[in-house]
Amino acid sequence: MSIIRRALIAVSWFALVAAPSFAFQAPAAQDGFVPISEVPPSERLPAAPFVIGAYAFFLVLMVVYIWSISRRLNHVQHEMKVLEQRTTQATAQGSARR
Repeated sequence: MSIIRRALIAVSWFALVAAPSFAFQAPAAQDGFVPISEVPPSERLPAAPFVIGAYAFFLVLMVVYIWSISRRLNHVQHEMKVLEQRTTQATAQGSARR
């Protein structure tokens, strides 16, 4: 293994492992707990839209998942019917030959 390749691997590992830890900065120091009444209105975030959005996203995800499962199940049931028809035809033809 050449020295250039080893250096590239080392730099890549550093970029993937060590560099993200330098990206995190410590949050600004607070003097302690600040009641919500003392926080300016521009820095308050209403929780209801986020909660409703999360539940709506999850509900849509579940509906799509159940729809996907039902489609696959219907496809398997159709294949089972086709297979059953083929086996009954094959056994009917096999018994007719005897």
